[in-house]
Amino acid sequence: MKAKKISGVPEQKKGGFHDTESRKTFADKAVGEKQFEVLKERLFSVNQWKSYCNKDFADFKLFDAYGDEVNRFCEIGDFIRIDIPGPGELEAKGYDWVQVISIFSDDDEVIITCKPTMKPGKRKSFKIAHFYSSRASSTFRIVKENDFIEAGIYGRNETPNFNASFLDMLRNIIISIGGMMGFAKIQWKCLTDGLLNF
Repeated sequence: MKAKKISGVPEQKKGGFHDTESRKTFADKAVGEKQFEVLKERLFSVNQWKSYCNKDFADFKLFDAYGDEVNRFCEIGDFIRIDIPGPGELEAKGYDWVQVISIFSDDDEVIITCKPTMKPGKRKSFKIAHFYSSRASSTFRIVKENDFIEAGIYGRNETPNFNASFLDMLRNIIISIGGMMGFAKIQWKCLTDGLLNF
């Protein structure tokens, strides 16, 4: 199986990938328009993502470029702290981090792309604080068509982060392998389904 080619989603070159999508159809265009506006708000409200899934889902918190926790819609340059079930990155005190590198938004589509990054505000270390390497990306996309709205999450170039301490490297390999075997897709499917649960 090959990764889908979608405008705005990085090209798959190396490592694991996933295409995780959920769709909701509607008969009334006005209903679709209204639901899409709600979906936009949900996508940009990173701090609320866990509430759309079960309690075992990863927790996400939004931080600004200075490393301060914020409660607002995400913006380019923001950081997202991820608390996945199980042991976390020692480098980042138990968390994984990504940075929002691009946002595209129009009337019918929103695309947010994130990449693994170092912990914000910590300038002593430039090590990536994530189980995937800096080549990896996660792209969150919502789209409205004539009779449906869709939420998708697309993982690309997912390779383990070897630029870490020995214990973190072991952890990164184990979690990366699990992700590439489909465990991450289960988590992301929970989110795409939850975002569309009106």
